[in-house]
Amino acid sequence: MSPKLSLILLLFAISTSASRVLAIGVNWGTTASHPLPPPQVVELLKSNNITKVKLFDADPLVLQALSGSNIAVTVGISNSMLRSLNSSKKVAESWVHDNVTRYFSNGGTGVRIEYIAVGDEPFLQSYGEQFHPFVIGAASNIQIALIRAKLENKVKVVVPCSFDTFQSESGLPSRGHFRPDLNKTMIELLTFLSKHQSPFFVNISPFLSLHQKKNISLNFSLFKAAAHPRNDSHKTYKNSFDVSYDTLVTALTTAGFPQMDIVIGQIGWPTDGVANATSSIAETFMRGLMDHLHGKLGTPLRPRDPPIETYIFSLLDEDERSIATGNFERHWGVFTFDGQAKYRVDFGQGLRNLVNAQNVKYLPSRWCVVNNNKDLSNASASASEACSIADCSALSHGGSCFNISWPGNISYAFNTYYQQNDQSANSCDFGGLGLITTVDPSVENCRFSVQLQSSLSASLHGSWLVQWMVLLILTFLEYLLGFAYY
Repeated sequence: MSPKLSLILLLFAISTSASRVLAIGVNWGTTASHPLPPPQVVELLKSNNITKVKLFDADPLVLQALSGSNIAVTVGISNSMLRSLNSSKKVAESWVHDNVTRYFSNGGTGVRIEYIAVGDEPFLQSYGEQFHPFVIGAASNIQIALIRAKLENKVKVVVPCSFDTFQSESGLPSRGHFRPDLNKTMIELLTFLSKHQSPFFVNISPFLSLHQKKNISLNFSLFKAAAHPRNDSHKTYKNSFDVSYDTLVTALTTAGFPQMDIVIGQIGWPTDGVANATSSIAETFMRGLMDHLHGKLGTPLRPRDPPIETYIFSLLDEDERSIATGNFERHWGVFTFDGQAKYRVDFGQGLRNLVNAQNVKYLPSRWCVVNNNKDLSNASASASEACSIADCSALSHGGSCFNISWPGNISYAFNTYYQQNDQSANSCDFGGLGLITTVDPSVENCRFSVQLQSSLSASLHGSWLVQWMVLLILTFLEYLLGFAYY
């Protein structure tokens, strides 16, 4: 090989490596009682130079808001749809037509869809094997539908895999393997992905590893230089991320796919709901992660070969996410539910303050608190009932509101219920124990929030309320006069 050709190949390799590490995106979840309007979220993404977003569904309002934004989009398919997609090519064709083809664009006027994520962690161990028989068939039928729509060269089909899809009993990456119950299915998935040049989407969670295992230190999870390193087969591991990543690399190699491209579909750090979940620790983790990715060092088993894309989990807090794993599940956002930055993140533009959501519309500045002049002997029972419906995760042990004294915690519970119910007067009753105030009861880091205006709450104020009442009265009069339609 000539020296000139060698130089060209070297420069190409360097430029390819540099482009890979810059692919940082976010997960945008919408499991919230009062979600920020999609157009505002898209402006939030654009104002913070976030060029990739991964969705968990294909919400028409979200896709319409992303239209023309030039943001690269991963649309999601829920686990509940896997069975029908597996059994019917027509269902797959219909889904692709309704959720991809109609939004797809080559020129920038539509949605720049680049991945379809089939299922949401369908191999999660806590789900058992309920989705296993349908994943590969569903992915194959979606692929066939893309071919028929002539989009197979523009949109890739992937399957997001949970962090427990692979394991190492010893904790050493060199002993990594896929879960035994997944061996057959995983070979089928990897064969499918390889055939269509699609990457392996995996969720890695140093926080969950720390939370669930006692032999991992916080410093090791946070990329701290002071962390005690691990040695494995003459390779040194200095952080939890590299351990998880190389455990997967070993599993892929053992399965016969050593060169499979990897995309980190979810990685993040929560900021509330449990010990070690704070904005300060989350910023430390995110700074360590971004420095690691931008450093182009890769991992011991894949030096200078980092993941081709990484999606931060998550963009916004979601107050209706399942808390089966822990109360921290509702606090993964880099931004609060109303689009206010919790800490600084380097999305490739340097470490700087993030731009908050603009022109956010809130309900009036009112809160519901406990009435200290009442008999509060039954207040705890009322608070428990409120928390069974509203989000009180910040009150849990280690949370931002854990240390507020009684009856402040009762007031917090009352207020979350009151806000979730759009500040309706009867939602601050609690048998006469509630009191509506215009004085913010927030204490130090414990924020008593005022909820966003939802489409329903906004429409039931002002002129829409008048129109609704007029329509109701007219309908009732028609009925009385015998002109009601049957």
